[in-house]
Amino acid sequence: MRIVVTILAVAALASVPLWLRDPYLLNALITTGIFVIGAMSLNLLLGFTGQLSLGHIAFFGIGAYVSALTSLGFDAGLPGGFRLVHTPWPPVVGFVLAILAAGLCGYFVGLLSFRVRGAYFVIVTISFAEVVRLVALNWVELTQGPLALTNIPSIALPLPGFGELTLRTKMHNYYLVLVVALIAYLLIARLVRSHFGRAMRGLMENETLAVSVGIDVTRTLTIAAVISAAIAGAAGSLYAHYIRIIDPEVFAFINTVTMVIMVISGGKGSLAGPVVGGLIFGLLPVALRPVMAPEAQWIAYGGVLIAILFVLPRGIVPSLAQRFARRRGTTALAPVALTETGAKEPA
Repeated sequence: MRIVVTILAVAALASVPLWLRDPYLLNALITTGIFVIGAMSLNLLLGFTGQLSLGHIAFFGIGAYVSALTSLGFDAGLPGGFRLVHTPWPPVVGFVLAILAAGLCGYFVGLLSFRVRGAYFVIVTISFAEVVRLVALNWVELTQGPLALTNIPSIALPLPGFGELTLRTKMHNYYLVLVVALIAYLLIARLVRSHFGRAMRGLMENETLAVSVGIDVTRTLTIAAVISAAIAGAAGSLYAHYIRIIDPEVFAFINTVTMVIMVISGGKGSLAGPVVGGLIFGLLPVALRPVMAPEAQWIAYGGVLIAILFVLPRGIVPSLAQRFARRRGTTALAPVALTETGAKEPA
């Protein structure tokens, strides 16, 4: 049943550019899809290991800057009078390097910060994001600082025998984001259903018991952080090559909050939760903008979030799945009941 629902959902999303002609709405879907990928990566930490990272946008921004600088090239100074010179490479190489760079940063951050827990871990992740933002803001020779990196080239896919396909149009970018999101979803699904995924869940539910059966806490959490950061870096690369301009505001704390809202509202610890929550809270501002003033939009945004968490406290997907399972179980037991004598009679 789940496979059928997943296939139908993917088919429905794939058909959108065929009938949606409004470029504004298609743009909203593309940017929402990019942040859904980021939310899925955050859910791997928050939902399956129980670690709240409020600096997750750092990996998103690192992926954006690495991919942009790889495709633009740069000539920046280093301490000691050395120069760091790089000639432009194809954007698709930047996409790969963005994943590797974000994953490497996730490794070092995880290796250091997973030795602490709770509020200390949250502080470490926030501090890391702020340090990266300040580097992007002040290393003007490399990142252009507040002036932003502009004219970032679009991703071009090599087609053997036909040259290459440059993904300039919104339709091209929509399908690119959809494919990357599907790959990320399948990768996370495969991971959490494996032995490693059971180890992650064990750490989240009872760390002491998990350690007693031989699970290496730091190693498990660090690997999860690497994969999570790498997926976030891929989302950042897509964002840079689609928007084609980035500045240090990409590291804004509100972007991390947006991802957390997508995960919590959709249902942390569920594969479809960040997707559902992301589509709702990514497109809700677009729906409210024509009918409400900016101040009223934020009030309505917060009201919808509170209503969802009040009615569906576990998130949309887990709460609805639980209610559906209960209803189906009740229906299966309802047709027949036993009397005191053991005879069957209609319920």
